[in-house]
Amino acid sequence: MSNVSYFNFLPNFDYINPVQAGGRKKQYVEVKNLFMRMKIKDSIIDNATNFRKYDIQEGQRPDNVALELYGDGNYDWVVLLTANIINARDEWPLSTRLLYDYAAEKYEENLNATRHFETKEVRDSKGRLLMPGGQVVDSTFRIPDPDNPGQLINPTVAVSNWLMEVRENNKKRTIKVLRSEYLSSFVSEVRDFLQYQESSQYDSNTGKKTAFENI
Repeated sequence: MSNVSYFNFLPNFDYINPVQAGGRKKQYVEVKNLFMRMKIKDSIIDNATNFRKYDIQEGQRPDNVALELYGDGNYDWVVLLTANIINARDEWPLSTRLLYDYAAEKYEENLNATRHFETKEVRDSKGRLLMPGGQVVDSTFRIPDPDNPGQLINPTVAVSNWLMEVRENNKKRTIKVLRSEYLSSFVSEVRDFLQYQESSQYDSNTGKKTAFENI
């Protein structure tokens, strides 16, 4: 079994066991220190040498992406970390089925109701752009008809709640991922970063006791 899971890199934490009678000293239970977390600077992620863009496909999970890129689904934490994703439930794109279930529960009978109106792209007969698409406007918005002087046209389209949810979900599909040739050095740096520094509570490179002696 692969030992590259993120939790294997987290240091241990000797926490006083509250179920021990009296909570006296040295009655510890060893747990993983889930409070330790790291974030990659945006300036580093923007470096095209080490990272590249990746488009998440329908139904893909972080472990699927890790398996494709690095040959091991346990590197899913590398995918999430380099994508700057903290809460995968909210920041990873949903499958169409899960998105529909979420939206149907959120909007109920208003799922297909109009959220707002926005412009369609309008060009004149020479191909010159007169109105960019995607601008939020009122339903009564009008502009001069480029092909019929003195006439007005309504270059708007209704956008439903469902379409907005689809758009927002699709925005999550493009992420930055670590190039596979840098995986080994990246993992080594993460492992070193997650080690404890010496302090009054320092026990070893992977263990540390709490400061609370009575709970």
